[in-house]
Amino acid sequence: QVQLVESGGGLVQTGGSLTLSCEASGRTFNAYAMGWFRQGPGKDREFVAAINWSGSKDNYSESVKGRFTISRDNAKNSVYLYMKMLKPEDTAVYYCNAGGMDERLNYYPSSEYWGRGTQVTVSS
Repeated sequence: QVQLVESGGGLVQTGGSLTLSCEASGRTFNAYAMGWFRQGPGKDREFVAAINWSGSKDNYSESVKGRFTISRDNAKNSVYLYMKMLKPEDTAVYYCNAGGMDERLNYYPSSEYWGRGTQVTVSS
């Protein structure tokens, strides 16, 4: 079983940067691919980025590609999301998830392992 806790959200100006962290409890963290999702005001939750169990492969949504970087440290049971060149449309609650990834880098979120989210607000 994995419990996830996100942190690092906050208020930032357009063009700024922010790093989100997600710390997992449990001894099987490195058995999972990890993903970041977000839900903006009045919007559905959407995929942002994912990374495989070893950290050697990652995948991004088109809206964040080139601006966001996902990474993980299995020794610290943590996954990170570095965000730069932030835009007002990046404003959302950001969630991490433990799931699976196939060879085509498609990420499959688990329905069970979600954090509670951290708020990111980008002011214009």
